[in-house]
Amino acid sequence: MGRSRGGFTSKLHLSADGRCRPLSLIVTPGQRADCTQFKPVLEKIRVPRSGLGRPRKKPDSLAADRAYSNGPIREYLRRREIRHTIPEKTDSQGARLRKGTGGGRPPGFDEARYKKRNTVERAINLLKQYRAVATRYDKRGYVFLGTATAAALAIWLRS
Repeated sequence: MGRSRGGFTSKLHLSADGRCRPLSLIVTPGQRADCTQFKPVLEKIRVPRSGLGRPRKKPDSLAADRAYSNGPIREYLRRREIRHTIPEKTDSQGARLRKGTGGGRPPGFDEARYKKRNTVERAINLLKQYRAVATRYDKRGYVFLGTATAAALAIWLRS
């Protein structure tokens, strides 16, 4: 657990598929920034294929909120050839515009795909339906991760 304004807290970082099922989970201290956990969350994705073969590790597309709008994350997604829809922060937009033509072009943004980002919020709400995940009484991070993983497994079995 980590220290934040409210005291000792923790965060649950996750990715979800289009049907609001969690794909990967990471627990961090409460003061840890969301954008620092972007790569670890994506690298933990393992979706088994029907039949034989290695599990899929790369999503077809990704929608994220403004917290993940920075150069290293966008470069990481381009390098892995993952289509992404992330709105540009207003301060980044202002800095780019101040540079003029040297600031480059604005990143592409598809509003229709961005509307599907709520699947992650709905996946979090599904996890919070389990009291042990919502109340977070577990003292150790690895125990809480196990509790959240059991809840995610129940969500997968239900759908």
